[in-house]
Amino acid sequence: MSVQVENLEKNMAKLTIEVSAEDLEKALESAYQKQKKQISVPGFRKGKVPRAMIEKMYGVDVFYEDAANALMQQNYAAAVDESGIDIVSRPTVDVVQIEKGKPFIFTAEVAVKPEVTLGKYMGVTVTKIDTSVSDEEVDEALEKERNNNARTINVTDRPVAQGDTAVIDFEGFVDGVAFEGGKGENHSLEIGSHTFIDTFEDQLVGKNVGDEVDVNVTFPEQYQAADLAGKPATFKVKINEIKAKELPELDDEFAKDVSEFDTLAEYKESLKKDLEKKKQDEAKRTKEDEAIQKIIDKSKMEIPEAMIDTQCETMIEEFAQRIAQSGLSMDQYLQFSGLTVDGLKEQVRPEALTRIQSSLVLEQIAKEENIEVSDADVDAEIEKMAKNYGMEADKLKEYMGEGEKESMKRELAITKAVELIMDNIKERAKAKTKKEKKKKLRQKQRLNIENYDREGLVWENTRPVFCSLRCIAGCM
Repeated sequence: MSVQVENLEKNMAKLTIEVSAEDLEKALESAYQKQKKQISVPGFRKGKVPRAMIEKMYGVDVFYEDAANALMQQNYAAAVDESGIDIVSRPTVDVVQIEKGKPFIFTAEVAVKPEVTLGKYMGVTVTKIDTSVSDEEVDEALEKERNNNARTINVTDRPVAQGDTAVIDFEGFVDGVAFEGGKGENHSLEIGSHTFIDTFEDQLVGKNVGDEVDVNVTFPEQYQAADLAGKPATFKVKINEIKAKELPELDDEFAKDVSEFDTLAEYKESLKKDLEKKKQDEAKRTKEDEAIQKIIDKSKMEIPEAMIDTQCETMIEEFAQRIAQSGLSMDQYLQFSGLTVDGLKEQVRPEALTRIQSSLVLEQIAKEENIEVSDADVDAEIEKMAKNYGMEADKLKEYMGEGEKESMKRELAITKAVELIMDNIKERAKAKTKKEKKKKLRQKQRLNIENYDREGLVWENTRPVFCSLRCIAGCM
């Protein structure tokens, strides 16, 4: 096998890969051996038809496709290694020559890792973020936990109110005719959740168990069912039950039930610390993103389209794996969302580009700063991963190939580059908007008025007139 590299425009390259005629013949024979049992020829038993007979009947190229696919898979990785270039996309392959007795030749067009000219990356200015936690935020978190621990009770002594759950039977009609998908029984509907269209939920407020109600609504113009879009409809609704949340009292007993603490005061203090930690973590990520984006903006690099396409495909594959864990296939997701694969690619493209740019600038910083990752660093990371997986580190290390370890080293180098950047940032207060400046000015003016009033300053038509204590009677 031999490979030639042709550099193209915009960080693209073409590899021309030549495989010997002998290897092509082996691939053709292998394709014949795999397919011969499926080929029927009169006068021969299945699997016993000579290859020459099959090629004569179906054409000399009958096994070319399988042979070509096999040879490309077998030789592409070795060709990449021999080329010495850093490839960052999936290849676009094309068969140039396939003929018995001659070398097999194919090309692979690929994106090459772009060169990066870094801008300023030490002493980057980022926005200072307030991570203090107010009493109101603690109360909000406490109320959320209180709602999470509420119990549901049946309501019999009052009508439906906002926040209740009404258990209803319903059937929808357009022009007096029931429509498909418009009927349900014992459906739990939270009033105020806006789960149902238009003012459906509002029209149930004030109704009692057993009431039968005509709910009049209009479907949205952009409704998913085109035959209903924009049309008025009447739903015949019967209220079967009314359910409400009963919130627990906020006291020491509540704290004992939902936490490890004995008093509500201790629990609130714990909530505050958790919120502070969360805010600090979010602030750290936000400042890192801001710093890296500023470095990207000041750096120069030409990202090939094929590299972006590959990143988009990778992100979609990762997304498909995540939704598969909840029992949803990609085909089902696309059907429910109304998206296409191309539409999904367009959605993830901005994030894909940012990921690529971030990785490139951070790798370049690691290179220019001679950041090194030791075997001890890798072992520590494996130890951390093993702990998360509930495995022994040595076992996990056995499962990892050299490629995975090299990938881990690159990630650790990037992490060290981020740490270097963040150790040298400069923080500045967030610039105030015009609205915030006006508010601050009004607050200052009010403060001045209060101070001057205490010192004997009288205001007329918003203009100050200084008076002495002796002339107060005259001023009045």
